[in-house]
Amino acid sequence: MKKRITSVLLRTKGLLRSRSGDQMTGWLIVVLVVVVVGAVFMTLYQGSITTIWNSIVSKITGLLS
Repeated sequence: MKKRITSVLLRTKGLLRSRSGDQMTGWLIVVLVVVVVGAVFMTLYQGSITTIWNSIVSKITGLLS
């Protein structure tokens, strides 16, 4: 198992060092997908996120008071 992890890490390291256009395009696509999914998630669950965040902040301020 340790050899497999080492092998995967070495291959990943080689890919990240690659400067080919295909590699750069791949990373740009990954970043674009992450941004779009994050924007959709934030739009759909903005109310819930705000409620949870406000609850966390009020508990922390209550503990500090």
